[in-house]
Amino acid sequence: MQDSVMKAWWDSSHMAGGNTAYIEEMYEAYLEDPQSILENWKVIFDALPKVDGVEVESNHTQIKADFKHMASLGPAARFTPGAAATQGDVQSDERQVKVLQLINAYRFRGHQHANLDPLSLWIQPGVRDLELKHHNLSESDFGAMFNLGSYAVNADKMGLGDLFKSLNRTYCGSIGSEYMHITDTEQKRWLQQRIESVEAKPVIDRDEKINILKGLIAADGMEKYLGAKFTGAKRFSLEGGDALVPMLKGLITQAGAFGTKEVVIGMAHRGRLNILVNVLGKNPSVLFDEFAGKHDDTLGAGDVKYHAGFSSDFATPGGNVHLALAFNPSHLEIVNPVVMGSVRARLQRRHCEDGSAVLPITIHGDAAIAGQGVVQETFNMSQTRGFKVGGTVRIVINNQVGFTTSNIEDARSTQYCTDIAKMVQAPIFHVNADDPEAVMFVTKLALDYRNKFKRDVVIDLVCYRRHGHNEADEPSATQPLMYKKIKKHPVARQIYADQLIAEGTIEKHEVDKLMAEYRAALDHGACVVQEWRPMTEHSVDWSPYIGHDWDVEYDGSLTVEKMKELGNALINYPEKHRLQSRVNKLYLDRKAMVDGEKMLDWGMAENLAYATILADKTNIRITGQDSGRGTFFHRHAVLYNQEDGSAYLPLQNISADQGRIDIYDSVLSEEAVMAFEYGFATAEPSYLTIWEAQFGDFANGAQVVFDQFLSSGEAKWGRLCGLTMLLPHGYEGQGPEHSSARLERWLQMCADHNWQVCVPSTPAQVYNMLRRQAVRPMRRPLIVMSPKSLLRHPLAVSSIEELAAGVFYNVIDEVDELDPQHVKRVVMCSGKVYYDLLDQRRKNEKNDVAIVRLEQLYPFPQEEFKAIMAKYEHVTDWVWCQEEPQNQGAWYCSQHHIWQSIPPGSNLTYAGRKASASPAVGYVSVHNQQQKALVEDALTIN
Repeated sequence: MQDSVMKAWWDSSHMAGGNTAYIEEMYEAYLEDPQSILENWKVIFDALPKVDGVEVESNHTQIKADFKHMASLGPAARFTPGAAATQGDVQSDERQVKVLQLINAYRFRGHQHANLDPLSLWIQPGVRDLELKHHNLSESDFGAMFNLGSYAVNADKMGLGDLFKSLNRTYCGSIGSEYMHITDTEQKRWLQQRIESVEAKPVIDRDEKINILKGLIAADGMEKYLGAKFTGAKRFSLEGGDALVPMLKGLITQAGAFGTKEVVIGMAHRGRLNILVNVLGKNPSVLFDEFAGKHDDTLGAGDVKYHAGFSSDFATPGGNVHLALAFNPSHLEIVNPVVMGSVRARLQRRHCEDGSAVLPITIHGDAAIAGQGVVQETFNMSQTRGFKVGGTVRIVINNQVGFTTSNIEDARSTQYCTDIAKMVQAPIFHVNADDPEAVMFVTKLALDYRNKFKRDVVIDLVCYRRHGHNEADEPSATQPLMYKKIKKHPVARQIYADQLIAEGTIEKHEVDKLMAEYRAALDHGACVVQEWRPMTEHSVDWSPYIGHDWDVEYDGSLTVEKMKELGNALINYPEKHRLQSRVNKLYLDRKAMVDGEKMLDWGMAENLAYATILADKTNIRITGQDSGRGTFFHRHAVLYNQEDGSAYLPLQNISADQGRIDIYDSVLSEEAVMAFEYGFATAEPSYLTIWEAQFGDFANGAQVVFDQFLSSGEAKWGRLCGLTMLLPHGYEGQGPEHSSARLERWLQMCADHNWQVCVPSTPAQVYNMLRRQAVRPMRRPLIVMSPKSLLRHPLAVSSIEELAAGVFYNVIDEVDELDPQHVKRVVMCSGKVYYDLLDQRRKNEKNDVAIVRLEQLYPFPQEEFKAIMAKYEHVTDWVWCQEEPQNQGAWYCSQHHIWQSIPPGSNLTYAGRKASASPAVGYVSVHNQQQKALVEDALTIN
């Protein structure tokens, strides 16, 4: 009897084979949202086979086979009889599923029908998934009640008509929400609850509305004032994106209430002057002086006003928050990783691991976020160990036009400029900038998401640009239709004021009064930000490093006993931590070095430098693509257990009260990582911060950072930075891309004592160079031409006593016992070629050629060089020898310094490769011939 009942149920059930298409649709809905389908279906799908405990979600062919197999079993199929539907319920179930699919369609694609463009110029293609008929529904179904599944309104059931209106309000109003690409169910549920429960439009009280209006009045008033006072002056006006001002103030206020202590902002040009005055509290009178061309002669080279940074404190309900707007050149998105690095340094200084104490905000242009590769690099770093900052709030000022590009298809290859953010599954909120209440809603939502999930979030502020690329540009030449519309379009302040007047929130005369008060404040020239406070929250002290130059005295010496103590700590690791065989041999050699049985090699000397710095309670940060072991297998500061892959850092276990050391193998990026480290070093002077290139020439991938920040940041902005760059350099026949770190480029940028360029040639030199960079109370960048083959060169060794002496020699005199009076030629050089010259001279038994090494090429050590040259005053034959081609290396940039130091009447000649467009040849045989020839040329007296 029971079997016959089951068979009858099965034969009539929608599980039968004729309904497989329906079953597939139901299963698709289940995959998208298991809670969106009826419980009896969920029980069935939950029971489907799993592979290694993981649900099989992609092989739909196999799913079909499973259902067909169930159908063939008939009553024996494993269904719950109590969950069976009768024939009369089948149509109702189908419609219910269609309704749930409609809800999911709006979650996935509602943003494509949202009212995002203030100018109403967007022509959005129709989305069939959002049409009732696509789901076999129609207006005739509007009166029917349906279960809402996980749709997060305050109801279990709703009429289809009301649901359809609710979905459109929630997903197709002034906000277009994209979050269904996120794979984490908890994050999606959280976002759905926040968005759907208020239909993307929460209740806002009068005080907040008035504050929003004040922000819009300030944004508009500032631009109008500047436009009238400095007509035609370039200012990169915010007009059209006015909502950014109340948006940022609301974001900072909410962050402070959450407990945030610092906010670091990075942005390009558009709206920067407005934000400086109306958010950070820069005195308008100071800005007006800058427009008038007044400046302080003590500020060095200076920079244009729309590159300027600024710092202040901002009052919030949770206490004062320190604000820092990063300096930024015209290279747009490059400031983003700089901001991340600065935030990471501030978080570590505050001992905050989750990112809650410091908030990064980056403001992008629509064309730039899609077009600049550093954006992708920065997104890619956002969740990595060495570079995470607890999530960034990213705001796009979406002008809908990049520079002068009028067609989206010319600006990018995707629908939205923000699609790049999907690579890290960041939620994206597109919002109409002319609806400031919607802007404030997504602002609060974005910050709450960031604080809860510690991940990036994007707000796409869809607006327009009232003027051209700058105020001297004529935009209608390339966008005639857009600018015809813009000329007639009211400003956001007017739109919102009219809205508040119409709803009775404020009277027109009150609006006029607020506008007049703001204008009067600008006339007065004092700070116009009520929340501005004098700075007390900034926690770093730069005073010990200010006012010092290269000749500042310091003591880098240590006793040999202390060196050996640190060396023993350095070679100690857990007994059960099994090393790889080559690494084990290296550590046995290091033990012999500490015991005095062997001279110290490069890797041991470098690690000892770090150990001594840590023992002084100074912190160290090292990043690079192979920084843990070193590209050339020399450093091995991180030891990997061959049994379980666990890592051990001897440098983290030097002593109980040592400094902190972080060593991270970075993502495969130069530009973003290098910019990150610059940002870190400019925010944290107490660290020895090091970035190591895999090969020196890879630094050209980060050239904008060297050009715009590192070489000129102090001259332009007064920003000190102690960042150290290790750039492997040396001609070993590895071809054009792995020989030269392009030394000539760094030397070309040398001026105003902006940085140091060093080419250390011994382990003692690298040890004392790193010690000097950390111990000396001066913070300027250090560019190092670090070695490759020298890392294991038999002559490139040092004694522990040489290290302990604590002296870096900018110039090193001849090391063999030559009689200076018998010297007829002096060869000067830097780097690896020294050992080729020394070896060949010894083989030739030439005692009339002295070899002098320049270990620091800039600032040129004139006095030390002259002191050494004094013993060769009788010599008139002077030679500069280098491995690099004549138009590269140090020859052209340094010879004028050498001319000033050699005796009058002397002749200075060049020995090296001839000029070349390529850094090096590609054939080893040709390389060897060239190397032999340049060495012979340098040593042969004519």
